[in-house]
Amino acid sequence: MPIESLTKKKIRMENVVSKLKQQYPDSKCSLRYASSFQLLTATILSAQCTDERVNKVTKGMFARYSTPGDFANLPLEIIKKEIYSTGFYNNKAKSIKAMAEMLVNSHSGNVPNTLDEMVKLPGVGRKTANVVLGNIQGIPSIVVDTHVTRITNLLKFVKTKNAVKIESELSKLINKNDWTLFAHLLIDHGRAVCIANRPQCNNCVIAEFCPSKLGDT
Repeated sequence: MPIESLTKKKIRMENVVSKLKQQYPDSKCSLRYASSFQLLTATILSAQCTDERVNKVTKGMFARYSTPGDFANLPLEIIKKEIYSTGFYNNKAKSIKAMAEMLVNSHSGNVPNTLDEMVKLPGVGRKTANVVLGNIQGIPSIVVDTHVTRITNLLKFVKTKNAVKIESELSKLINKNDWTLFAHLLIDHGRAVCIANRPQCNNCVIAEFCPSKLGDT
């Protein structure tokens, strides 16, 4: 494939986003939450766990404990018991409790609304922070997960597995109004069509814009 100019790459990205919007008109965050804190907690739980399982766990848990104060005051063993089925419950419980304590002690129980402040919270990395900023705080943010990493590399929009570099490169190509939606579109597409190790290229609505499909690997 010849070297693609930034302008042409932007146009190709616009076409990809447009096609995916048509294919997945209801694309959105599949985690259930009622506050920034709950989405932070759910996103921490989603590591190495399906969103479906997380939602089953948080449905009952958030009915009993819903605020940073609730979790800061909970014994660690109770949090472990609540989240056991999400896997890696020891580390996740420690992160959630420490995060809740920091929110109570340093932020008056409120989740910060900047990336720099949010990533200082225990258990909260750039991906988790961007999930909250984009989906509940209304701040355009690009989430880079395994689906986004894999598919944007296949599409040759990026040539790296480094999440920070991917986020930076994509921010130059995607309309800012679509930053938050973009990850949801690729997650839906990655689960339904562009499946890891067995992509269904013949059924792909963006195949015409994919160099990997066209054979320019």
